[in-house]
Amino acid sequence: MTKELFQPLSGNVMPRFGGPATFMRLPACELEANLDVAFIGVPLDIGTSNRPGARLAPRQIRDESRMLRPYNMATRAAPFDSLRIADVGDVAINTFNLQKSMGIIESHYDRLLDTGAKPLTMGGDHTIVLPILRALHRRHGPIGLVHVDAHADINDEMFGEKIAHGTPFRRAVEEGLLDCNRVVQIGLRGTGYAADDFDWSRNQGFQVVTAEECWHHSLAPLMQDVARRLAGGPVYISFDIDGLDPAYAPGTGTVEIGGLTVPQGLEVVRGCHGLDIVGGDLVEVSPPYDTSGNTALLGASLLYEMLCVLPGVQRR
Repeated sequence: MTKELFQPLSGNVMPRFGGPATFMRLPACELEANLDVAFIGVPLDIGTSNRPGARLAPRQIRDESRMLRPYNMATRAAPFDSLRIADVGDVAINTFNLQKSMGIIESHYDRLLDTGAKPLTMGGDHTIVLPILRALHRRHGPIGLVHVDAHADINDEMFGEKIAHGTPFRRAVEEGLLDCNRVVQIGLRGTGYAADDFDWSRNQGFQVVTAEECWHHSLAPLMQDVARRLAGGPVYISFDIDGLDPAYAPGTGTVEIGGLTVPQGLEVVRGCHGLDIVGGDLVEVSPPYDTSGNTALLGASLLYEMLCVLPGVQRR
């Protein structure tokens, strides 16, 4: 039986300032909707260490996604002609308890993955990637990772806590969730406490590409090398919006100057085409610090680009 494919609500049918508040104005569906791809929100920011507000991002990203159209003019990707895609709403996290929220998120993604859908997640702070990776690992085993961020997020602890937005990838390594020789971190920069802030990643086998290495360059050649390194197994994309320079994305919690440009961010995601992408997230948008809405618009656009590089998406 052929699946019914959903299309975003056209701006020629309903004005873009009207219609449903879903990602790209797609249908709102239950988890068990027999989807190929599910846009999902995790409105959590109790793992943040500086500016709050990422809990509000899924709603704002959905709102700003109203300008996105279904066909990718640059890559010729036609995701909505290829796959059954919808918005499955938000995870009902416990806003008073981070540890309990980790279990809630993991259980929710277990249910979603049981349906066969691939998740594209609107965060939320970066803490959420740990329970998502736990759920994905049960299906796929150790996972390769394309991680765009100003920060490596490999702290051992923060204020004595093992779970926070600066610790998820250390926990993921300790729990065996990642295929460490198929991990790349792009855009790392700023000041630190010691060289180990980035060297720990290198010592695990990660490829670390600092922001300074990206300045004034196209990242297309880098991504050709990354694609060769990460081929042959499942890959997850985790994109912290602070990987981009605050000139483009000021609405985030832990701002660092000297980041990637928007075209470089697009090159990273588009360079994942052909890999076995099993999901992705866009995290750390903070709407209270995003007065123009541009940061949320960037987040929505990057999630759309992740959709366009998923296996099974036709190019026309």
